[in-house]
Parts: sequence; C-alpha cells; structure tokens
Amino acid sequence: MNTNLEHDMEDSSLPSRTKRKEQVEELQYLGIELTKLSKEKIKKLDLPENLREAIKEAQRLTANGAVRRQNQYIGKLMRNVDAENIRQQLNYLNGDSIKSTQILHLAEKWRDQLLDSDSSLNQFIENYSDFDIGELRSLIRAVRKERELQVNRNFTKLFRFIKIVIEEHNK
Repeated sequence: MNTNLEHDMEDSSLPSRTKRKEQVEELQYLGIELTKLSKEKIKKLDLPENLREAIKEAQRLTANGAVRRQNQYIGKLMRNVDAENIRQQLNYLNGDSIKSTQILHLAEKWRDQLLDSDSSLNQFIENYSDFDIGELRSLIRAVRKERELQVNRNFTKLFRFIKIVIEEHNK
C-alpha cells in the first residue's frame, strides 16, 4: 500500500499525458509557422540543418497527406531544439519584439536627422562604426536631390541601410 503512494507521488512530478501532448502540439504548430516563412527569412534563423532541410521539404510538398506527415516530422525535430529561442527569433523577424520596434524607431530618427543636417553624420559615424561611410554619404546625397525633384527612389534604401548598421551594432 505504501508503494502505491510513493508511485503516485513520483508520477505527480512529471507532466500529465495531456500536458505533454499539448507541448508536442505547440512545437508542431511552431514548426508549421516556420514552413510558412519565405526562404530569405528561414536563412536568417539559427536552425539545426536537419530542421532547415525538413522545412524546405515541407514547403516543396503539395499532397495533403505528405504535408501532414512532414509537419509531424518537423514537430518531432522541434522536440530536440530550443523552441523558445526559435520563437524569439521568429518574433524578431516578424517585427513583434520590442527590440525590433525600437530599432525601427531609432533608424527613422537617424534617417530624418541625417537628411536634415550634416553634423548628424559625424554623430552617426561616432556611434556606429564598421560600415561603408561612402555608401551612406551617397545615399544621403541622392535622397536630398530626390526631395527637390519630389521622387522617393532611395528614401527606403537609406532607411534599410541605417537599420542594418544599427542591427549589426546591437548584436
């Protein structure tokens, strides 16, 4: 009788069968989210090679049964990785994280400052080093010239360049 009580206490420390099933399904849903990403976004994620290949295969498949089996396989692979880390990377890529939002706002602020005054260029160079200064200068000149002509071809390029410099600096 005493052994049953001890056995029950040991089992209570383990998650219930339902809880384990929910965790496995969560991992499978995360894997399915990964299969919906573009190839470029998948390249940016830090994933094990076998998981990356399984995701590529799932994206290639079209038959429902094959897709379902591949998603189950991806869910199985997900059990051996740090799912929380992948979830954070995914949130960052999708722009859901606070950090990515802050970087976007900072890049917008710098873009506006760089276009408004030449002195802010020196500040930017002091704060963020290790980038092509010549490319930044030419983008700023191009955007200023396009403003006069009321064209915005390089405006987004300038923003992306600044954003990448800030992201590289914050790694």
